[in-house]
Order: sequence, then structure tokens, then C-alpha cells
Amino acid sequence: MLVDSHCHLDRLDLAEHNGCLDTALDAARACGVGHFLCIGVSADNAAAVKALAARYDDVDCSVGIHPLDLAPGQPPALDWLMGELDDPRVVAIGETGLDYHYEPEAAELQQASFRLHLQAANLTGKPVIVHTRGAQADTLALLREAQLPQAGVLHCFTEDWEMAKAALDVGFYISLSGIVTFRNADALREVARQVPADRLLVETDSPYLAPIPYRGKSNLPQYVREVAQCIATVRGETFESLAERTTDNFCRLFPLARVRRQA
Repeated sequence: MLVDSHCHLDRLDLAEHNGCLDTALDAARACGVGHFLCIGVSADNAAAVKALAARYDDVDCSVGIHPLDLAPGQPPALDWLMGELDDPRVVAIGETGLDYHYEPEAAELQQASFRLHLQAANLTGKPVIVHTRGAQADTLALLREAQLPQAGVLHCFTEDWEMAKAALDVGFYISLSGIVTFRNADALREVARQVPADRLLVETDSPYLAPIPYRGKSNLPQYVREVAQCIATVRGETFESLAERTTDNFCRLFPLARVRRQA
């Protein structure tokens, strides 16, 4: 069994599945995907991801505000975030983090928002899902400053082994997406080789970043199988062992998730 640990079910391009999310999820289940974590990125989509988690027994959700979805000049309100996190269907915080690649001019606002999400993580004990791009030093500094009592995850990891090791050292997990299958991703495949077996997750980040051989198409949760197969090959282990181990890791990181292990 596989878990797609990071997907945006409310944003999928469902043309391949006749516009039907049920059909898309059934296709993923047929590929061995037994659970999905649907990610919040803004105040606007919080209700949508919670509704999906309520509708499907094998879908849980997170709530948070992506660094590129922040209102100009204004970090989210802590009372709003805490209220959203009180919903039992919300098993994680985020995605949050820093993105200086696209919006370096908003670094101060992004840091304020990230700190607020990390504060909520300390208050609730729920794990935090971190997006980071072009902001290695500040991301790690804020994670160290937060001193979270529970683990979190750097999702869709694209940085180098040095950053991965630093994140591992503060208790974080590393989640790899379809980028690991790309022809020019040798450095990322080296990270995949070195991440400890008990700290590794797999994801699609669908509808973005479809893996080979679907690159250029809209990504779907069923394609997490290609991500896992690539990583298993890189690590010299079987697909079955990689799937089982990453599912174990997901359950450990997100203990509130309603994962039903397949017999």
C-alpha cells in the first residue's frame, strides 16, 4: 500500500477521468494508493479540503497558507488558524514555509507567516508541512528557533543533501515528488539514496510536477506509484518494501490520519 502524502485534490485536472474525482481516486486505489493527504494552501480553500476529508474515508487534510498565497502585507491571524486546526479532519498544518525564488521581496511577510504556523504547531502538537525554495538558511533557522516537540516534513524536496541532513537533524522527514524521476535530477536521486529509511515519504504534489513518463501532463494521485518505483530502484530495494516503509513513516508522522492498512 502507498500513501500520497501531499496532493491537491481540489485542484486536479480531471479530464482524464471524465471530470469525476471519484473516478480519479478509484484509479489511484487500483494502483495501490490507499490513503491521500489533501493540502490546504489558503484561507479560501480550507473549506474545500475539509469537505473532501469529510467525504472520503481515505482522505485527510491539512490547513494553512502557502507563502505565495499570503495577502499582501498581512500574515494570517493565529486565531483563524487555530480555529481551523480544531477540526478533527485536519491532521497537519500547512503548507507553509518560505519561497524566495518567486517572491524574494516578500521575505519578511513570509517569515512572519511561517513563524505563526510554527507557533500553531507548538500549541496543537500537529505536524507542520513545509514548502521551501531558494530559502535554505532562513528555513532551517526558523525550524531550529521553533524547537518543535514533534516532527514535520519538508515536502516536494528539491534541495541538496546538506539541507536534507540539517532538516533530519531537527527531526524532520523528507518527502520526494515526481521531480526525482526527471532526467536532470541526479543530485536529488542522491538525496533519495541517503535519506534514512524511517524518514522518507512519497508524494505527487498533484496536479503539479507529473513524474516520468507523464511529465508535461497534469499530475494525478495514481502517479505516486512511479515516484515510489523510481526511489525504490535508486535505493536498491523492492517496490513493495519501499511502499510499506513509507506508509509506516506517514502513519508515524501523521498519527491522527485515518489510515486503514490493506490486508
